[in-house]
Amino acid sequence: MRDVVFQIHTNPAGGLKATAQPQGLTITAPSLEELQHEARDALIDHFGPAHVAYRVKLRRSARPSVRPCAAAC
Repeated sequence: MRDVVFQIHTNPAGGLKATAQPQGLTITAPSLEELQHEARDALIDHFGPAHVAYRVKLRRSARPSVRPCAAAC
């Protein structure tokens, strides 16, 4: 079984947005549960009957590290 990894980002308009590279799939949904369903539907649309050979994985994007303020702040 092959994995298709969707990187999750917060959508500025609200909800969640996820992209899968190199497949070029982009999905949006209001919640994580619905995002999972949308990802599965995107695989069905993209791969057709061969979608059964693929597994959806959702990964949150790494948050940028916050550096502590220096004494000059």
